[in-house]
This record gives sequence, C-alpha cells and structure tokens, in this order.
Amino acid sequence: MLKVLVNGADGRMGSQVVKAVYEDKDLELAGGVSITHIGEDLGDIAGIGTLHMPVRDNLGKTIDDVKPDVVVDFTSPRAIFDNAKTVIEHGVNMVVGTTGLTADQRDELGKLALAKGTCIFIAPNFGLGAVLMMKISTEVANAHHVEAALKYGMDMVWIGARSTANPFAVQEIAESLKGVDIPVLVKNPVNPDIELWIGAFERLYLCGITKLGAIHRGFSSYNSTRYRNMPQWQIPIELKRRIKNLPLFCDPSHISGHREYIQEISQKAMDLGFDGLIIESHVNPDCALSDAFQQITPDQLNQILTHLIIREEHPNNSNSTLIIEELREKIDTLDNTIMEVLTNRMKIIEEIGTYKKQNNITILQPDRWEKILTRVLEEARKNNLSEELVERVFKAIHQASIDRQTDIMNE
Repeated sequence: MLKVLVNGADGRMGSQVVKAVYEDKDLELAGGVSITHIGEDLGDIAGIGTLHMPVRDNLGKTIDDVKPDVVVDFTSPRAIFDNAKTVIEHGVNMVVGTTGLTADQRDELGKLALAKGTCIFIAPNFGLGAVLMMKISTEVANAHHVEAALKYGMDMVWIGARSTANPFAVQEIAESLKGVDIPVLVKNPVNPDIELWIGAFERLYLCGITKLGAIHRGFSSYNSTRYRNMPQWQIPIELKRRIKNLPLFCDPSHISGHREYIQEISQKAMDLGFDGLIIESHVNPDCALSDAFQQITPDQLNQILTHLIIREEHPNNSNSTLIIEELREKIDTLDNTIMEVLTNRMKIIEEIGTYKKQNNITILQPDRWEKILTRVLEEARKNNLSEELVERVFKAIHQASIDRQTDIMNE
C-alpha cells in the first residue's frame, strides 16, 4: 500500500486530494501539512469525518516522522520550489499540482531528483480529476514483470519490440495475464515481419485478452538512415487493414531517434489516421538515463501537441465528398491500367524465360538489369518522381521476373 502525504492539505485542492487518497483502498493517508489550520483534524477539514490526524506545519519533520512513499503538493507558487527541494532531499517521490515553477527550476529539480534516485511528476494547471485519472503503464517482458506490474497497480502494460519478436516470451506474458482485464499494447517486432506482429496479438487473444492495441516504433535497418528506425508505414497500415478496429499508436521518439524529428513523425502519423502518439518526455532530457537524444521537455511536448493538425477521416460536406470520389475514380482507372501493363509484361517475361531454357541461357543478366535501372531512374528525375519509389517498384518487378523465370527453368 502506497503511503501518501499531502502538502497544502487544507486548501481547496489539497482537501480533495486528502479525500481521494483516504477513499482509495490501494493508498494510505500518511498525514497532511499546511501553514494554516495547524493542529486541526485532517479528516474534519476534508469533510470525511474525524481521523485523529492533526494538520502539521513542518514538511521536513513530518516526512521524517511518517515516512511517506510520495508527497502530493497543492500549495502556492511562492512555496513550491522550496517544498520540492525539501521532499527530494529527503529521498521521497513527489507529485506537484501547483503552478509557479520556472523552466530553470524544473531543470534543477530534475537534476536533484536524478541524483537522489527519486521521481518528481510536475502537473501544473491540471484539475484533480485529470491527475487522478491519468493512466500509468510499463513494459513487461516476462511473467515476473507482469506480476510486479499488477502488484503495483499498473493501468496497462506494453510488450516491447524485442519481446514481440520472441513468440515464447509473448506466450509467457499472455498466459500470465489470463483473467486480467487491462489493456495490452504490442510494439512491432524489431525487424519488419508483420506475421510475427499479428502472431503476438493472436497469442494474447487466445488467452482471453481482448483490450489490445498496437504501437508502431519503426524497424531496425543495417543502413545508416535519417531516422533511428525506418518507419515503413505500409506495415502498420497493412496491420490495420487485417485487424479491424485495432487501436494503432505511433512512437515518434523511437522512430526518429532524435528530438528534432519528433514533430514531423507525429504529424505524419496523424495524417495516416493513427489513433494516438507515445512520446518520451523528461524534465531534463540530457540527464535521462536512456535514449536522451530522443526525449523532449514537457514544454516542447506541449508545443508539438499544440501544433498538430488532426484531420478527419471523411469529408464533412457533400461537395468535398463528390470531388474526392471523382479523383478516386481516376486513380482506379490508372490502377487498372497498371495491372494490364504488369500482366502483359509478365507474359513477355515468360516468353523470355522459355527462350532462355531452350537455349541454356542464365536467368540473371546483370548488364541488362543495370541498363533498365539507369533508364527508369533517369525518367524519374525528368518527371519529378521519387527515385526511391521508382527503384523499389522496379526492384520488386525484377525480383518477380526472376522468380517466374526460375519456375519455368524448373518445369
């Protein structure tokens, strides 16, 4: 059971926190501190009946006496900085619901908390309901992790990319979650394998876990790229197509690997209809114990979220619907043309394959392939097309051609 000490316990918000902590079966009210109503009963002030727990006036001494696990502070902007330093210096975790901390003060408190091995959660301007309704989650990789997460009241858990890549680990986690009604989010496997990703959901579902969601954090690449992980957006899009109504979240922090790209990745995810974002934030990112380069401050997070453009999935008026349907009809016509061209091309490939078999000629012709690739990339540049796109398309066509000619050789 978590012991909670409330600072500013006799104020409007503080007394509500006292009441909420008292009524929560998983929390223990350790006491209350204030500069007024000293000696009066904490329960009487909060309107929950006499608790025989007087309001005290010395924060540091009260912490020493009652030894709380966490201090919740709803005092005043003038006092909060000194209060926070007192709590952290005593090695106690803290939740701050008070305004008034400057960016420099938040940075200083973050460094002090890091040095003391404590945590400080700063949520100024949040209503009590917002603070108390926040959901807390953690990563689990085995049954022991699940047991600990449930013991300490995690609202949800997620399975990391390396665990998703291990069916045995996923099965162990799934079985340990049987009968537990909490959401489980599954990150994509490290490598781009959609069947492995879907397999994780199937294992969880077969163990009776139905509150499922996916996290897209990108895929590892052996090449040096702009991002830490390659987005390969087509894979989460295909996952969404194959598992209807599956909530899909994006992790821009892990995809980007650097804070400067988080905004553009976040906007891209929203443009593709993702259901939400998971972004790493730290009061002092450069002091973070892991992944420091991809973390942002709460102020930066607020700026990113403020500037996000959230688009509608469908047009909101009949005229827009008509225009987009006309454009889609044109796309459908072009797609049909592409299919006809591909069909005719594969017929010619089969004729070439037959000729090569009859005349004992190798399937792969490197010089010919080099000429094709050079020519189409030149055409891409002339027509202002993405060279990367054209190269991927023609490499896929070339591989399909080799596969078909191989089949002919083996007939």
